[in-house]
Amino acid sequence: MSCICSEEVKHMCTVAKGAKHGPAPIPEEGKWVKAKEITDISGLTHGVGWCAPQQGACKLTLNVKNGVIEEALVETLGCSGMTHSAAMASEVLPGKTILEALNSDLVCDAINTAMRELFLQIVYGRTQTAFSEGGLPVGAGLEDLGKGLRSQVGTMYGTKEKGVRYLEMAEGYVLEIGLDKNSEVIGYKYVHVGKMMEAIKKGVNPQEAFEKNTGTYGRFAEAATKIDPRHK
Repeated sequence: MSCICSEEVKHMCTVAKGAKHGPAPIPEEGKWVKAKEITDISGLTHGVGWCAPQQGACKLTLNVKNGVIEEALVETLGCSGMTHSAAMASEVLPGKTILEALNSDLVCDAINTAMRELFLQIVYGRTQTAFSEGGLPVGAGLEDLGKGLRSQVGTMYGTKEKGVRYLEMAEGYVLEIGLDKNSEVIGYKYVHVGKMMEAIKKGVNPQEAFEKNTGTYGRFAEAATKIDPRHK
């Protein structure tokens, strides 16, 4: 199909193109690739997106092979509606090319923004697997969640009047905060909710599952005072 040109261009003489520069090679799964087509793109990476009013955020993990999204992990925070959007996005994304995904309505602005940021990383060769030979297999994204398959979430709250409250750590749901004689935090007690639920599903008594998956961090055993961060 010939290009439609203006009259000015039609009457120009032709000047031969001398430079024949191709695309600069980018690192992809242990190889240097001159990407010309979407199918030339591979890599696993993570990125974060946010909605316009900044009420919520999304961490998106994509594993792309030959331009197609083979695996997607959608983690959201801060807005109740976006969890339902994540459910839809996790169904929509796998099987799409990254160009299709970039132009898909992923319902939540934060997820759409995360997709945009990941697209930029992936097509410029800035992936987590840029120098990993063969990349990572499908399933690698899920391993980010660890045992119990729960997102690693940190939830902390503090006021000038009453100080800090630890609510959720990477280890799990915080049950108690340990304070020293000066009322400074020196440790905490937590329950790993993912592991506890796994045990309950296998038939372990809930109270036993709770106790077996409870642990402490820091100098909690030395605490002069122990408080429930949600009620004290």
